[in-house]
Amino acid sequence: MIDIYTHIFPDKFYEELNKTSPKLGNIGQRLRGVKPLFDLDIRFRDMDKIGPEYRQVISLPNPPIEDIASPADGAHLAMVANDAMAELCAKHPDRFPAFVAACCMTDVDASLKEIDRAINQLGARGVQTFTNIKGKPLDLPEFEPFFAAMAKHDLPIWMHPARTAEDFADYTTEQKSRYEMWWCFGWPYETSVAMSRIVFNGTYDRYPNLSIITHHCGGMIPYYDGRVGPGLNVLGSRTMDEDYSGVLKGLKKPHLEYFKQFYGDTAMFGASNGLHSGYKFFGADHVVFSTDSPLGPVAESLKAIDALELSPADKKKVMSGNAERILKLKAS
Repeated sequence: MIDIYTHIFPDKFYEELNKTSPKLGNIGQRLRGVKPLFDLDIRFRDMDKIGPEYRQVISLPNPPIEDIASPADGAHLAMVANDAMAELCAKHPDRFPAFVAACCMTDVDASLKEIDRAINQLGARGVQTFTNIKGKPLDLPEFEPFFAAMAKHDLPIWMHPARTAEDFADYTTEQKSRYEMWWCFGWPYETSVAMSRIVFNGTYDRYPNLSIITHHCGGMIPYYDGRVGPGLNVLGSRTMDEDYSGVLKGLKKPHLEYFKQFYGDTAMFGASNGLHSGYKFFGADHVVFSTDSPLGPVAESLKAIDALELSPADKKKVMSGNAERILKLKAS
């Protein structure tokens, strides 16, 4: 059982974060309030409740390094984080079979060097990025080398949503989003738009072997497959000031097929209805077990997966087989 998307906040990373990031504010203190993020004794006790077969792939939590540090400091923080996560995996291989490399994409060249170091020297099994880089979309030409590098490494990209209350107000008459709608609905929207930009930009045509793991089972995409598919067959008909007539013609396949090349994780906070839609959309070969632990519930996520009533073969794919395949891990 491989939980492919869990978060950790290593002590060494936190110490450097406090030194180098004046924009951190109270985010660090709030994260330190979630004790399993850094207290391994508590974390391991929680893992033991699930069973000895339960393992976690670890990555940094939100917020993005790019949002809280300068490019130079961010590059340093990514190195510290990757060293710390690699050390944890080496000390506790039965708990943490792999880690996801951090990077700071405000300096793409430095990120590429750190990705190479983390994968080739430290053993990272992929890299985490966010749905936007300080407000910039991932399909900008400046980020193309990032996708090229991950296609060359043939390892996954974990794509985490990023949006705050101050980023986008719910209404034009207000200054910020209220009632945490920026998180509840804003994060799935962020994921969906980032996926769409990657598809319509032709990224999968250029890198057909690219693996991208979408947090929270593909955001809104599985539940709006009609709007995404047939609804966008007439892409451009609703837009007067830009010409989109060549976008779909420029793709090698029908656009909805590319959306199914993404992987959806099961970190849905135990939502069986949403998970059912996500599983039906992505299929057994493109759904990976994840809980968002310790920020999301493990037991409830397992119950939601049980409610899918998968065949033994398909359940094995979701719970470990797909992760072992795309992360190139030894079969459990």
